[in-house]
Amino acid sequence: MRCFILSLICFIPFLSAHAADARFLVLNYHDIVETDADIKQDTDVSVKRFEQHLRWLQQNHYSVISIQQVIDAAAGTKALPKKTVLLTFDDGYLSFYQQVFPLLKKYQYPATVSVVGSWLEDRGKPSDVKQALLTVEQLKLMQQSGLVEIASHSYDLHRGILANPQGNTQAAVVTRSYLPEANSYENDADYLARITKAMQHSADFLVKQVGVKPRVMVWPYGEYNSFAIDAAKVSGMPITMGLVDGDNTLADLPALRRLMVVDNPDQKQFAHLVTTMRQHIPLRIAHLDLDYLYDTDYKQTELNLDHAIQRIKNMRINTVFLQAYADPDGDGNADALYFPNRHLPVKQDLFNRAAWQLKQVARVKVYAWLPILAYQNHLPDAWYVQEWRDGKAQKSSHIYTRLSPFNQDAKQFITDIYQDLAKYCNFDGVLFHDDGILSDYEDVSPTALAYTHQVWGLPAVFNELHATPAMRMAWAERKTEFLSQFTDELAKEVKRYRPYIKTARNIYAGPILKPYSEEWYAQSLKAFLAHYDYVAIEAMPFMEEAEQPQAWLTQLVQAVKRTPGSLNKTLFELQAVDWRNKQKIAMPVFNGQVELLKKLGVKHLGFYPDNVFENQPKLQDLQQHFSLSDSSE
Repeated sequence: MRCFILSLICFIPFLSAHAADARFLVLNYHDIVETDADIKQDTDVSVKRFEQHLRWLQQNHYSVISIQQVIDAAAGTKALPKKTVLLTFDDGYLSFYQQVFPLLKKYQYPATVSVVGSWLEDRGKPSDVKQALLTVEQLKLMQQSGLVEIASHSYDLHRGILANPQGNTQAAVVTRSYLPEANSYENDADYLARITKAMQHSADFLVKQVGVKPRVMVWPYGEYNSFAIDAAKVSGMPITMGLVDGDNTLADLPALRRLMVVDNPDQKQFAHLVTTMRQHIPLRIAHLDLDYLYDTDYKQTELNLDHAIQRIKNMRINTVFLQAYADPDGDGNADALYFPNRHLPVKQDLFNRAAWQLKQVARVKVYAWLPILAYQNHLPDAWYVQEWRDGKAQKSSHIYTRLSPFNQDAKQFITDIYQDLAKYCNFDGVLFHDDGILSDYEDVSPTALAYTHQVWGLPAVFNELHATPAMRMAWAERKTEFLSQFTDELAKEVKRYRPYIKTARNIYAGPILKPYSEEWYAQSLKAFLAHYDYVAIEAMPFMEEAEQPQAWLTQLVQAVKRTPGSLNKTLFELQAVDWRNKQKIAMPVFNGQVELLKKLGVKHLGFYPDNVFENQPKLQDLQQHFSLSDSSE
C-alpha cells in the first residue's frame, strides 16, 4: 500500500500529454430512495430514476469506471475510454446497500461510497440525518465484490463549527473556529494541527473497522482547501473529491470536480446534466453594499441584513456581488474592512455573516467585492502610485488613492488582505473593483520606472514614454497585463483557502468602445477575457453621459461581440442610480435597458446598487424583467 501511495503521488505531476488530455465525469448521489413518494430533500433520487440514469449511460456508450482504472490511467498503464464516468455516493446511507448495490451487480458498474467514521462507529449520527446507515459488515461484503471502493468522508468533520461572532456554523474542514471567550479565531498552527490529525484519524479508522486503507477523501459538503488536500495526501489519500461542477483530467486527481445529482431528474433531465454540466446557466447579479446595512446598533444591522436577504431571495437571482470593504464617503477607497485582517480597521466582522446568510437563505453565489489597489492607510508615500504632474513625479491626484503594484511592500500589504478574506470568510468568487487603473501619466514612481526599463525594455523617462501614440500604447499594454497578472496572484492566494472560487473584474466601457483609450486606463477587454472567469462591464450610459442611452448600449454590445465567444464571459452591469443628480433610474428606463440587452443576446446581467430600504430597483419589476425564469434556475 505504501508503494502505491508513493507512486500515485509521484506520477500525477508527470502525466503524458495523452493521459493529461483524457477527460471524465464524476457523478455524485446521496440517498437512493424506493419511490418518488419517499423523496424528502433535493439530493434524494428514486431507485427507478437512478436505474434510468444507468440505462442512459449504457445506451449512450459511456464507460462507468472504477478508482483503480483512474489510477492505472494516471500511471500510464491503460488509457481511459473517451466517454468515462465515475459514480460516487456520499454519507454511507443504507440505501446504497439496499437499492444501489443490486443495480451495480446487474450492470456490472463500479462505484465509490464514502462513509463518515464517527457515524459508522457508534451509530450516533446527527439529529438532522434521518436516514439509516450502512454497517461495517455490509461495507466489507461490498468491498469484497470488487465493485465498491470505500472512501473516507472524514471521521468527525462532517459538521459545522462556530465560524463568526454571530453564531453561524460552517464546514469544519475549511473554517477557522471562532473562539467566543477570546473574541478571536483559531490560529494557523492550531488549524493545521486539527486538520492533519483529523485526516490521519479518518484513514486509520477505516483500516481498523473495514480492513481497507482509503485511497480517496470525499470532502464533507464539498468544502476543501490546499492545506486539507496536503494533509489527506500525507495520510494516504492522494485522490480527493469536492462538489464543483465540471469534468476532470487526470491532473485533477488531488481535487476532482463532481456533478451533484439533485431534484430527482428523469432521463431527459439527467442527459442534459451530463452533456451540459450546468454550464449554460446565465448569471443574474445584484450588487449589495454592506455600508447600506451596517448600523452601530448590532440588532439593527441584523434586521437590515434579514430584510436585504429576503429581498434578494424574492428577486429569484443567483449571484450577489457583496461589498467586503467600508467606503462610507463613497470615493471608492477602502477605509476599513468587514472581515478580520492584519492591516486595516475592522468596521464590523460582518462579511462572513452576510455572505453565509445569503448563501443559505437566498441560495445565491456570493462574490467578495474588493479593491485591487485603493486602500486608505497611513503608509509610506513611496508605496503609492505616482503621476507626472507639473513637470515632476508626485502622488497621484486621482480620486482612487492607489497603492503601487510595482512596490513589493504595497503588493504584500494587499496580498495579506486577500489572504485574510479567504481565511476567515466563506464565499464563491472575487470581484476585482474598477480601481485597478493606471493612466497615461501613471505610474512614474522610481520603482515603476525602473521596472518599465529593466523588464519591459521601455524608456525610464516619462517624456520619452509619453512622446508618441505608439509608445504610450506600448506602455499601456504592458501595464494592463501587469495589473492583470497581479490580480492573478491575488486569486491564487485566495484559492489556497477557497480553491473553487470564480473571478470577475470590472472594466469601464471606454476601452471597449474605443480600444485606443486603453492608454488612459490600462484596461483591455481582450486581456481581461484571458485572465478572468467573467468580465464585468460597467454598462452605465448615464454615468458616461450618453445622449442616446439605448443606442449607446447597442454599440457596447456590438463592440463586445466582435470578440467571438465573449458574451459567455461578459456580464453587463446597469446602473440603478444616476449619480450625476443622485436620482433613481426610472423603472421603465431600467426595464427597457434590461430587455434591450437580452434582445441583443447578452447572457449575464447585473445592476448596481441595490437599495433595499427604498425598493430600488422595484422588486416587482425585477421579478418580471430581471429574474431568472424557472427553466433557467
